Amino acid sequence: MLTQLSLRHLTLLGTSLLGSTFVLMTAESRAATTQPAPAHSAPATHKHSRPAPALVKAKPARTPKHETEVSGGTEALVVTGTREFGKKARDSIAPVDIVTNRQLTGTGQPTLRDSLALLLPSLTVPTGGFDAGALTDSISLRGLNPNETLVLVDGKRRHTTANIYADGGPAQGSTPVDIDMIPMAMIDHIEVLRDGASAQYGSDAIAGVVNIILKKQNHGLTMRSNTGITSEGDGFQQGVFIDGGLNLNNRGFVHIGGDFVHQDHTFRSGNDNRTNTDVNQLLGQPEQTRESVAINAGYDITDDIQAYAGATYAHRHAESYQNYRLPSSLSKYPGYAAIYPYGYSPIEALEEDDYELTAGLKGTLAGWHWDVSSVFGRDYDAVNAESTTNVGLYTATGETPTSFAAQAYNNTQWTNSVDLSRKFRTSFWPYAINVAGGASYRYEAYAIGTGSPASYTYSSSDAFPGTNPANAGKWSRDVAAGYLDISTNLMKHWQVDLAGRVEHYTDVGNTKTGKISTRYDFSPRFAIRGTFSNGFHAPTLAQEHYSALSVSPTAASGIIAANSPGALANGASALKSESSTSAEGGIIVEPVKKLHVTVDVYQIDLRNRIMPGGSIYGSQAHSALEMDGFNLPPGSGSWTGSQLATHWFANVANTRTQGLDLSATYPTDFGRYGHADWDVAINLNRTRLRHQASSSTGAPLLTAQSIAYITTAYPRSKIIFGGTWRSAANKWAVSVHEIRYGETTSQLTYYTGPYSFSSSHYREFPNLPKWTTNASVTYNITPKWSATIGGNNIFAKFPSVVPEGNRYLGVPKYYMSTSQLGMNGGYYYLDVSARF
Repeated sequence: MLTQLSLRHLTLLGTSLLGSTFVLMTAESRAATTQPAPAHSAPATHKHSRPAPALVKAKPARTPKHETEVSGGTEALVVTGTREFGKKARDSIAPVDIVTNRQLTGTGQPTLRDSLALLLPSLTVPTGGFDAGALTDSISLRGLNPNETLVLVDGKRRHTTANIYADGGPAQGSTPVDIDMIPMAMIDHIEVLRDGASAQYGSDAIAGVVNIILKKQNHGLTMRSNTGITSEGDGFQQGVFIDGGLNLNNRGFVHIGGDFVHQDHTFRSGNDNRTNTDVNQLLGQPEQTRESVAINAGYDITDDIQAYAGATYAHRHAESYQNYRLPSSLSKYPGYAAIYPYGYSPIEALEEDDYELTAGLKGTLAGWHWDVSSVFGRDYDAVNAESTTNVGLYTATGETPTSFAAQAYNNTQWTNSVDLSRKFRTSFWPYAINVAGGASYRYEAYAIGTGSPASYTYSSSDAFPGTNPANAGKWSRDVAAGYLDISTNLMKHWQVDLAGRVEHYTDVGNTKTGKISTRYDFSPRFAIRGTFSNGFHAPTLAQEHYSALSVSPTAASGIIAANSPGALANGASALKSESSTSAEGGIIVEPVKKLHVTVDVYQIDLRNRIMPGGSIYGSQAHSALEMDGFNLPPGSGSWTGSQLATHWFANVANTRTQGLDLSATYPTDFGRYGHADWDVAINLNRTRLRHQASSSTGAPLLTAQSIAYITTAYPRSKIIFGGTWRSAANKWAVSVHEIRYGETTSQLTYYTGPYSFSSSHYREFPNLPKWTTNASVTYNITPKWSATIGGNNIFAKFPSVVPEGNRYLGVPKYYMSTSQLGMNGGYYYLDVSARF
């Protein structure tokens, strides 16, 4: 509780919150859509940089008097990771990427996640996804699990999805923030802090922080249509994006916007070796339709007090195919053999409702900046099994539904915060000292709902069994936190930031984190910076309590809760928080005029990583699943250890992640022939296993396959480079960028031969580096209308093909459990936008 947060704890020091930039969006940054340059760290917004030409002269929204006024649409102020007001981006003490709305729309992608993946080398997304995990859009920073990246909206912690990624892969166990549930039309810009920030924001900020800044303009109307299709002629996508602002008596604003996005299913499966046809549609992009809206508002009650409020809501329907069932599987059930005369492919269908409400007051009093806020968010997922059967129920009763309400999940987060900051000048110190502090209380709840009786009784709904009452329930916890932040200069050109934080979780106890950052400017064209910090990720309530079973035609695997009877009987123990120690150093340099370069190296030691461990097989797994109330398919009692397995989440390993980020920009002026901006951005990244835990019997908790998920499933490198040319009159823009995805290495299960379904013998499979090309041409039809035609991965490169013997039923010809190149191939689009 808050009363437990002593001043002694609050004085635990680390660094101050780090820099990211706030770009006041004028028409300069909302102009015609073009294929954008990759986002770069804050110092790229240098005083010598040339701003993009504007199509429409726009009046900035009124800024409350207690906030810092900024002139110029490209001037940048630090708002993420710092408690100082008016901190300029060029003085950033940590690596920050700034992604404007113009850059997002310029990718031609209708989803935020896929747009960011084309712009940020340090950010990756899954190649594909299994089961319900394919229905949530996750992001990862610096080759770590999505749970290690904290997502904020306007500086406030965003609630996470209720849909846990439960299947094998580097994202296994994650319940990330699904950023695509926030309307892209409402996003002003995004600030990505590539540094550990737990001392500033608490749990999850180990790899970095993504802060999504919503639009606040009190004027204007923007409309955009995006239409695209893949190089294979499927995966049709349509997006419609609308937003606009209103002036509230010249004392405030209301900005409202929304998205409609539809994506068709893509089909990338190999031939099913049971039929030697392509009837099995397992591999591919899920179909989804998403509607989302948001409102953001602020009003100056007095010259020193502003009220603000906001809300987002999104609904998504999505469908993912499961493995095809042969007609012979229904030979004993003539009534249903008639319904599915050619067999059937079960479908997982998601109905998701996601919303968040924010309200607060902020202002100044006696020189102090204060902010009091409350944020309530919830994500509800109903997952249904469709086009399937429960043959055990049919045997017992003579009938079975073909559609089942199988599973339901609910995640709730309510955060209340008080933040204070003030800049002091004293007679004993020649430089200003900025002091900030605050406290927060957060309530978290997670619930698993019971499926319909037909979905979990007898042999359960085929492919996607429903949740039985023994594994349903509701769990909650309280989190209280306090922090202290101090920043100043030790010398004129030497900055130092320190921060400390203490948190109390009612289920996993106390944590203390700190950080120290420093920067020294040798000249206006050369500076060095560095940070050292520790951080943590508290186990999510889903990781502590989730359980489920996935059933294929000849095999099944399950996850049982670490505190369930089946897990406890096999040596499971309560989850502990992950903890990290991070160090980073970098340089900011302008070796020649207008060439801006930043280089940062980093090391993240992560302890007690949470992943599935303690795997058990065959009859032992069968017994544990029955103890937890699962109904298994007929005949599964005789399945071998290669066919039936289960596990639970555990603290399985310690790892070390090392890497390098580089970015560079250079403008070229061709006079009456236009202007070009050149850019390059690189991420090099490697994770090594330092230690793995053992079970109560002394057996390692990780297999070679799960070690590969941790260490080599993310690309060793990602390079983005190219340029954008604009005509002198800004009528035309042409952009070309190359992306090189580095190699990933996986340990593949054998499905044929002597090592079939082995849990100890795997095939090492290198997914070789891939080059892709993104290009676009934009024509500004009028000052208000523009059109872009372009493509991503225009030469349709695909991941490396998996050997036949390592494809279950011969179907997954690309390996989904990596985060390298996507499997859809090329994507070509037409984008039309209007601004009024």
